[in-house]
Amino acid sequence: MTSSTADLWHHYGRTRAGTDREVPVAFYWNWGQDAGPGPEILGDLTEKCVGDLGAGAARHAAYLATRHHPAQVIAVDASPAQHAMATDLYGHLAPRLRIVHSDVVNHLHASAATYDTLYSVFGAVDFTDPGKLLPAAAAALRPGGRLVFSTLAHYLSGKMAQPDVVHADIPAKRPDGEAATMRRWVLQEHVWTKALDAAGFTQIDVDVLPATGEGPRTADTLLVSARLPK
Repeated sequence: MTSSTADLWHHYGRTRAGTDREVPVAFYWNWGQDAGPGPEILGDLTEKCVGDLGAGAARHAAYLATRHHPAQVIAVDASPAQHAMATDLYGHLAPRLRIVHSDVVNHLHASAATYDTLYSVFGAVDFTDPGKLLPAAAAALRPGGRLVFSTLAHYLSGKMAQPDVVHADIPAKRPDGEAATMRRWVLQEHVWTKALDAAGFTQIDVDVLPATGEGPRTADTLLVSARLPK
């Protein structure tokens, strides 16, 4: 995202940030952020370099930095507003937590063989062309490194995920409140598997986390993990 591009994430998370400034006490992958597996999916992070792709307010990154003894967690987000919010909330956790304002693909290309683990919780993996992001992630990981991400198993409307690498335009708002759209990739399990394989990943595993609760905004989650060859 360039400075001339409207920040479509300007409003996201602002209400919560005004009242909840604590490091979260839990880490969840599911859409409802209330059940299912937690950070154990990432394995032992002790003294590892970990990257949060599309970190938003960096709540997940702050959790890992304070509770799992990594060498460093690097929280990357292209949104100026989200970067500012994350810095305000958790900048005091430096240097264990590093908050970076950058396009994720550009950051990964500039970080060759830097990371032991990369993850995304409905973050940059959802909003970036997989044909660009997945190869960049592979390049940024060390041999044997892991990529783990959660993403929508279907659209929030209930419509099936795409059977090919095709994005949808979803509603968003510019900072001034004007209506806009952003791209989101909601893909079927086999599409993610094929894209990860093409990017050089192996040991690809996809689990479905059922929706919790009821209502029009609930959704099943795909929890995807893959590893680079050693």
